[in-house]
Amino acid sequence: GKGCSPGAIGVAIGGDRAGGYAHAKAQLFRTLDDVNPDPELAALEASVMGTVNGLGIGAMGFGGKTTLIGCKIGALNRLPACFFVSVAYDCWAFRRLGVVLDAKTGAITDWLYRDPSHPVIPMLDQAGFARTGREIDLVPPLDETTVRSLKVGDVVMISGRMFTGRDSVHAHLVKNDSPVDLAGHMLYHCGPVVLKDGDGWRMMAAGPTTSIREEPYQADVIRRYGIRGVIGKGGMGQKTLEALKEVGAVYLSAIGGAAQFYAKAVQRIDNVSFPEFGVPEAMWHLEVKDFPAIVTMDANGNSLHKDLEADSAVALAAMKSP
Repeated sequence: GKGCSPGAIGVAIGGDRAGGYAHAKAQLFRTLDDVNPDPELAALEASVMGTVNGLGIGAMGFGGKTTLIGCKIGALNRLPACFFVSVAYDCWAFRRLGVVLDAKTGAITDWLYRDPSHPVIPMLDQAGFARTGREIDLVPPLDETTVRSLKVGDVVMISGRMFTGRDSVHAHLVKNDSPVDLAGHMLYHCGPVVLKDGDGWRMMAAGPTTSIREEPYQADVIRRYGIRGVIGKGGMGQKTLEALKEVGAVYLSAIGGAAQFYAKAVQRIDNVSFPEFGVPEAMWHLEVKDFPAIVTMDANGNSLHKDLEADSAVALAAMKSP
């Protein structure tokens, strides 16, 4: 998925619509290093891997030689009038875990797919982001000069106030006033998992969501409220890029699939606006510390996403058969 780390695809050739998709999903239970017993399918798997990884899209769409870590293809007898090809994508964050439940109590009696020699270590129990010395510390609210000095590829660590906003918040902000002053602040494309904790709230997961959904609104929101940073995954389009350049703002990519990791960076939840939108869609007022992100669209008109899309399109055109 664009904005995420490399994944795998399961493919079924033939079958009907439902059976083909089930068979495609079943391919994802094969080990990554197995060899397809059908020589033709094995060759097709290798061809798909070579073609996709040759496009140079890479992890999170940042460029690189690894976009897929696996392609597993199966075949079924097909209906005479149809020839379905079903594709199932396996997000890298899929842990392939299962449980056996006690039907009477709901208690977990056993775990499936776990290797006893490799105990699971919860991400929240692991060390935080390791600094290298190249990180730039940002403390909102930010001024235009600071933001325009940032360039594509800069790694930043954000500490201070941050606000979440998904589809409902963006749709509301283009027609109504904001409940808080967003000038100089960061808007995070995130639908968090939040638990009520006494009189307050506790952040359980706070990973980025796909940003392109907000493309119809984002430029207007940036201009109207003077936002200096938008955080999400997958990048945004030309309309947003023009607003970033005009206002002096940046788009920052967070790590797709690292929701618990980012929850650890949330020091506290100060407030919530629009709770009537539901937990994922509400605007959460966060206080964060050392929240890592990468500038992938800057205030000078540069976009890593735009450049890589153009480069991969050229690579794809070169692969086409004459």
